[in-house]
Amino acid sequence: MKLFTPLASVLLCSALPLFAHADSCTEVSVDGYKAPDYGCLSQQMGSDTNATKAAKKNREAQNIPVEKRAPNAVGLSTPAATSVRMGNTFGTSVKPQRP
Repeated sequence: MKLFTPLASVLLCSALPLFAHADSCTEVSVDGYKAPDYGCLSQQMGSDTNATKAAKKNREAQNIPVEKRAPNAVGLSTPAATSVRMGNTFGTSVKPQRP
């Protein structure tokens, strides 16, 4: 019986971290200043597989083919921009009113 108690406590203490996994991060307070565990917080924020999938989907959505982009996004001139640049000489002269 005397041997059983220390043996049981050692087994319990060694197996406890395997069964009791804490999802919350500890916060240390020294002289009224709180310092969170940034390593733990980063791990909690970065291990989400849904966030990885969402980021990949966002990158794919922003990658629009060239033929579907707006003309001014690829550096082409639009009729509205040309008429503003040419001013009252639009359609009558090759020299623009504005540079």
